[in-house]
Amino acid sequence: MNIKSLLLGSAAALIAVSGARAADAVVVAEPEPAEYVKICDVYGAGYFYIPGTETCLRIGGYIRYDASFGDGGRVLDGRTATDVQDGDVQDTWKKNARFALKTWTGQETELGTLKTYTETRFNYPNGGPSSVSLNFAWIQLGGLRVGKDESVYDSFIGYAGNVVQDTIIPYGIKDTNLISYYFDAGNGFSAVVSLEEGSGAIGTIDSYVPHVVGGVKYNGDWGAITGVVAYDSNYEEVAGKVRLDVNATKELTLFVMAGYGTDDNLSDASNAIPANGVGFYKPWTGNFAVWGGGTYKFNSKTAFNAQVSYTDAKDFAVAANVAYTIVPGYTITGEVDYYDNFDADDSDAIGGIVRFQRSF
Repeated sequence: MNIKSLLLGSAAALIAVSGARAADAVVVAEPEPAEYVKICDVYGAGYFYIPGTETCLRIGGYIRYDASFGDGGRVLDGRTATDVQDGDVQDTWKKNARFALKTWTGQETELGTLKTYTETRFNYPNGGPSSVSLNFAWIQLGGLRVGKDESVYDSFIGYAGNVVQDTIIPYGIKDTNLISYYFDAGNGFSAVVSLEEGSGAIGTIDSYVPHVVGGVKYNGDWGAITGVVAYDSNYEEVAGKVRLDVNATKELTLFVMAGYGTDDNLSDASNAIPANGVGFYKPWTGNFAVWGGGTYKFNSKTAFNAQVSYTDAKDFAVAANVAYTIVPGYTITGEVDYYDNFDADDSDAIGGIVRFQRSF
């Protein structure tokens, strides 16, 4: 056999072996198309469609660290003006770390927008122990809302300014289960009615009769005017608040809010649970109280906030702070707070708080 015949035979053998191996080759399956999360911009920034549904979801929250000092730190403990009069004040720092997790959902239905909102707070105060609270968990279809919420007596009319300690003189007790209905006329007018359970020893209803709250509001380019009224079914008393908000300039916004409540039954010492003159919808001392203040924005990062409050029981309080946004989503606030009762000796208290908050 010559060399040429040998080479041709080897080549034929290699081709035959290669063909046999090619017949046994593994076939790689085509990858399935990836299902990417779709942005949902119907309800605002941050929403996305839950895959496979028409429901839009947003997840957010904040991490907060508070450090209070002086007598003003009593507010973080939930203490009252009476505690300060009795000398129950703070001699050291009071600190609290919090993580708040929030969720929002939205979906369009034949009966209107179906929405939910939840907020869970995880707190770690000085030395512990940690605590967890469910602050919001409600469902709303159209204008009808049910679940755990803040009383519309507070949320509908608005809070007492942008200060940290806005309840040195309290204007409402927020936590409640409720059934409420919101109506928006579309021309600036809106209204709400709410049946509420209340909370706490004096606030939780003790019969089948709920607390009843109603409110009306008008919003314009200049600001807003709002009124709310509440019936306390436990003590059969009525309280109400009116509020005026004014957009004075592009940088300056102002507000004033006044509250009045009856307290004959709240002051009755023969009640099974004595209320000592204050109730779920009239938590201030005396019959009337007033809060006023505003916000001035120096620039896009820095704002000055202030609040002054007073009751006809001669409780007086001032809170003022400067809030500085270091970068978007991260704000540091330094605040000074003052309290006094003009009829009580040695009742004045002064202190403050520094807050670090990262919102997302």
